[in-house]
Formats: sequence, structure tokens, C-alpha cells
Amino acid sequence: MVRFCLLATFLCFIHRGDSKAADCFPSEWFKSVSMSMKISKAGFHRELQYSVQWSKIDHEVKALLVQQLPSGVYMDEYQLDTLRRDTGLEVLLDSKVDVEAPEYLSSGFTALVFLSGRREAAVPVHGRYHRPSASSKRVKVDLDPARLLLRSDQCRTARAGLHRVEVEARCTFSNHSICSWTELLDLQDSGGVSLELPVADSSMLLTVCAGTVLTAVLSCVYLLRNIWRHGRF
Repeated sequence: MVRFCLLATFLCFIHRGDSKAADCFPSEWFKSVSMSMKISKAGFHRELQYSVQWSKIDHEVKALLVQQLPSGVYMDEYQLDTLRRDTGLEVLLDSKVDVEAPEYLSSGFTALVFLSGRREAAVPVHGRYHRPSASSKRVKVDLDPARLLLRSDQCRTARAGLHRVEVEARCTFSNHSICSWTELLDLQDSGGVSLELPVADSSMLLTVCAGTVLTAVLSCVYLLRNIWRHGRF
């Protein structure tokens, strides 16, 4: 009988511990989480600015933004590496990005923005050159809202529920291990953004080509003339 009571007490403590871990992110707390995303600066070189907010909670919260980017823009991994050393910004790209390729020869990619220890981030993004157009002088590039993933090292990942799902993703920027994260759906203020980029006027193609050839010919004539006058043969 004594053994049975001890076993029951032990199982009760385990159950209470599991319940506490499961309540790491209370359902009501998720309602306080919001994310905003906007784009700043002008021209081909912009910044994606993220801000994530939530109400006070007893343990540390780690956030991960998963940003899908179209072929019309790119991120420079060497610039991101410099920012990581200088400011601590941690951004990981899922593939190699050719910064010289135009939009029509590029493909989309995914950026992982780790917000551990911070709730805001400004990530540089650059526009690619697009095909010349006869009908428009600018092209619009739409960026979908980032996915927001949350977890804590001090408790178990919250179970899936209304407006949230459990997913797997890289634990940290420097750790290749995979962790369980809680992805929040239908976030407040989480709309996407767009940017407009200038494109060349295709109706001016012949004029530009003729001007380029004429400039090259005149430059060659000028150089040959000076070589003939001042050169030593």
C-alpha cells in the first residue's frame, strides 16, 4: 500500500511538471503577439524593418522570422556577414545568391532572421535589374509577410492550436540542429510590403545602341590620333 501511494505521488509530480511545461506559452499570451514589417529608403538599395511585440512572460522568448523573397530582389551574404560581426544581426540564406544576375535569370530564396535577444531588425535588401519595358518606367515587386516562429529553451514548445502550428526549423544561426517552434498564423499588423524599381525604356534601345557605338568610335579615333601625333615608333 505504501509503495502504491509513493508511486501515485511520483506520477502526480510528473504530470504537474508536464502541465507546467505545456503551459510555457499560455493560449491567452499568444493574443498579445504582433509583428510589423515595412520597407525604408529609396532606389535599388532598401531596408526591410521588422518589429515583433509581445506581453511580459516569465522566461526568455526566441523569435525566428522566415522571409520568402522573390526573384526581383536579393540579399548580399557578404554584407550580412559584415553586419553580423558589427551589429550582431543574424540572417541566414537558404541558398547561394548571385548578386549580379538580373531578375529574369534569378530565382526566389528564403531568409531566416534570428531575433534572439532582440525584437527589432533592419535587414538590407536590394532590387535587381528588370527587362526593359515600352509600357512602364517602373516595376512593382511584392514581398509576402514573414512567418513568425517562437520557442523557449526553458520549456516545451506549445502544442498546436487555434491560429498556431508546430513546425521544425534550425535552432540558432550557428547551430545546425533542428528544434520545434510554434508558428503563429493570422498575426496582427503582419501585411506584406512592396517596392517600385525603375526599368529601362525599350523604345530607346536603338537610340542608346547607336549613341554607344558612336561614342566608342569617336573615342577610338581620338586615341589613335593622339598616339599618331605623340607616339614614338
